[in-house]
Amino acid sequence: MSDSGELTTTEAGADGPPRLTRLTFHGPLSEERAARIVRRLTAAAPRTVLDLGCGWGELMLRVLAAVPEAQATGVDLNGRDLSRGRRNAEARGLAERVAFVEESAAGTVRGPADLVLCLGASHALSTEEPPGHTADALRALRRLVSDGGRVLLSEGFWERTPTPTELSGMWAGASADEHYDLATLVDLAVAAGFRPEWIETANPDEWEEFESGYQADLEVWLSGHGDHPLAGKTRARLDGHRAEWMSYRGVLGIAYLTLIPV
Repeated sequence: MSDSGELTTTEAGADGPPRLTRLTFHGPLSEERAARIVRRLTAAAPRTVLDLGCGWGELMLRVLAAVPEAQATGVDLNGRDLSRGRRNAEARGLAERVAFVEESAAGTVRGPADLVLCLGASHALSTEEPPGHTADALRALRRLVSDGGRVLLSEGFWERTPTPTELSGMWAGASADEHYDLATLVDLAVAAGFRPEWIETANPDEWEEFESGYQADLEVWLSGHGDHPLAGKTRARLDGHRAEWMSYRGVLGIAYLTLIPV
């Protein structure tokens, strides 16, 4: 997936469109699945949590709310998302137990932690090109999790092999060997030193909620700001991203793997 619906802070300005306010999670994750995942991850009462490529860290904050003794660190390079996470933490009375740090996750020495979250951010842990970055990221996650802890990895996979026509409509340079299938993805986790406690995948409703929510702020803004200086660029980005989604819809999947280090 690309970020073709995004605008930089400089581009948007004070009177520019809002950004991702319709999204609770930055990925195809429903409230129901998130609640189940949090219950599973907090059953062992982790004391330390590390969220790599955290964005605004919504799932991390929910883990903290469920485990009052836990401390957490979220790492990301997007300052706007980190600011949103800090505001949410403050509003929920969690600010004293979480740090949102603007830095790269590559080669991080912030672990080991009892619980490591990596949601759609495996690329942040590796300099390898896809799909080789996945195995590299899994090895890094094994190093960063405490013995007896848990890793939650959300990662893209092909539901089926995309056709040339579908690939031509996806992000620039999309190729059939860019992702693994689900079975290969799980095998890579095992080879990296994990056992899969739980394997689940985003369903079509979750994808539609995410993709529509990803665009909705901009679509509503654009409908009333057709003469704004950013209107043309925003329209092109929205139309481009929607075309990509229509091409990978039902083809690209997202797996949520709860992994136990061996």
